[in-house]
Formats: sequence, C-alpha cells, structure tokens
Amino acid sequence: MSKLLSATLIATITLSANNLPTQKDLIKFIKRSVITNPRVKIKKIDIVESRVDKRIPDWTVLFTTMNISFQNKDINAPLVLFANDHLITTELYDYKTKTTYSKILKPTLPEDIYNDAHLLMGNKDAKHKIVVFSDPQCPFCQDVMPDIFKAVQEHPDTFALYYYHLPLKRLHPVSATLTKVMHVAQNEGKIDMATKMYQLKINIRETNEDKILKEIEKQFGYKLTKEQINTKEVKDALKADEDKAARMMVGGTPTVYLDGEWDKLRDGYEKYITK
Repeated sequence: MSKLLSATLIATITLSANNLPTQKDLIKFIKRSVITNPRVKIKKIDIVESRVDKRIPDWTVLFTTMNISFQNKDINAPLVLFANDHLITTELYDYKTKTTYSKILKPTLPEDIYNDAHLLMGNKDAKHKIVVFSDPQCPFCQDVMPDIFKAVQEHPDTFALYYYHLPLKRLHPVSATLTKVMHVAQNEGKIDMATKMYQLKINIRETNEDKILKEIEKQFGYKLTKEQINTKEVKDALKADEDKAARMMVGGTPTVYLDGEWDKLRDGYEKYITK
C-alpha cells in the first residue's frame, strides 16, 4: 500500500459480516464523495462482484452499479470502488507504474454472455471466444471490427464471435436506428447485411428513421420498414444489451474480450490465426 496514492477522498467505513461495506455506508460515501448534487437521489447500490487483484492484494475491488434518479429518470451507473479494512476510495493510482486501477480492472464475464442469440458468426464450440460491445458508427469500431469480422469468417472453427449492441447515442444518434436494423438483419440470417452497417455513409447526427432506412436501401438494397425495426422484441433486445454493458461496466466502444479477459488492444485474437 505504501506506493499507492488515492486520487480521490478515502473515507472511513463500517464493514459488514462478510468483510464488505454495507449498503448504507456505500450510499453515505457516494453522497459525500461521488455524487454531491442534492437533486440526484441515490436509490441503491448493488455490488455486482467483489474480488482481490494480485497487483493490489491489500484491497478488495468492488464492481458496483448505482441506481440513481435525476430529473424523473432512473439511471444505472457503474462505479468501481476499492475497500481496505475500514477505508474506501474510488481510485487507486500506482505512481511507480503509472497505473490507474479503475481504468484497467473489469468485472468477470458472466457465463450467460455466451448465448446463441448473440452468436454473430463462428462456431459456438470454437476454442476461442470473442465478445464485443460495439457501435457501427463509432470510428474506432469501424477501424477494429472489420478485421475481427474477417478473422472469424475465415476461421470459424477457431473463433466464436458474440456481439452486443452499444450505440453511443449522444455521439452518434444515427446508431440508435442502425442497431435496430442490425438486430433484425441478424434474426433474418443476413449477417453480411448486419455488418454492412459499419460501411454505411451517413450523417452520424441523423435521427429521421425514414431517411435512414431509405439510405440503407439505396446503398445496400436492404429494405425494412419502421414497423419492423420498432417491435417490442427489438427494443427489449437492445435494452438488454445496454443493461449487459452497464453490468460489465462497459462505457466505450469497441470493448473486446477474448476468452473471458478484457482485450485492451483489441487484437489479441491475431495470435491464434494460422498464417
């Protein structure tokens, strides 16, 4: 602990019987040190996972989800906390290695993330499993995802690709519609059409669904109606993907996991491709 600096306030807490902070103390800490706006109501905070990382063995890492209310909207927000005896903080920084631990630690992937509904391509019994959270109009996704698609398509017995939609609607409003189109295309077995949304040339600020659907038809010959992309099933599926991203504390795209581990550089799969 001697070489670790906390980037934010370290508060004193009470430990429960299982050696973790109580719900009451977590909320008290968050109100005091994280969310100080009195208009934001903190309803509860759930500990999604707690574990010890070998790099900071004196601390327990708490992956949590805050349920807050603001302007009549319920929001689930992820938050990483670090607990040590009666202390808690939102950040640990190793000044020797220049490591900010909240940025490199991720929750363990739940086993149910590997389900048939999200298997975009590849063999589900393949040795290596790739999980991605992506937005088709994110420029970083457009740089990374085509190579992943190509690798899985060319090596279906080596890789299974599980795809989760995470449209960054504030940055690329058009993706709110494109992800619905992708979901419908995948359900129709038109995987190539789903992946083509990464190639669509369109204003990322466009929100008019009629214009977006016409542009997709014009560029790719794929025709859908607003009724087809706005069913309850489509909306529920995309909401479930966003909830899964929140559960996994995924805030940016593309976020890639390889065989259950966060792949920070997003190219770990390359070492398994036989040249």
